[in-house]
Amino acid sequence: MAEFMDRYTYRVSWSEEDQEHVGLCVEFPSLSWLENTPEQALVGIRTLVRETVEDMQANDEAVPEPLAVRSYSGKFMVRVPPETHRSLVIQAAEAGVSLNRLVASRLH
Repeated sequence: MAEFMDRYTYRVSWSEEDQEHVGLCVEFPSLSWLENTPEQALVGIRTLVRETVEDMQANDEAVPEPLAVRSYSGKFMVRVPPETHRSLVIQAAEAGVSLNRLVASRLH
């Protein structure tokens, strides 16, 4: 698991509520770290994630796999209201493209 530590998805942003920078890790949504600078917040969340992973391993708990190393099929299903579906089909037909191509182009 040590090789995964640098592959987790980290983010640092400003917390207006706390008046500090907050470090976050997508794979561990319950963890956060507050600091005065973005650099300190990143170091803090990375340290907290490492300690959490070590604790999970010591307790034989499943450790989240980094998003960056997961395989993705490129397919997912989106449910929309029938009216939206109809509107998209019409727009695709008018543009002379498939519904899939129209929706995929709008997701970029």
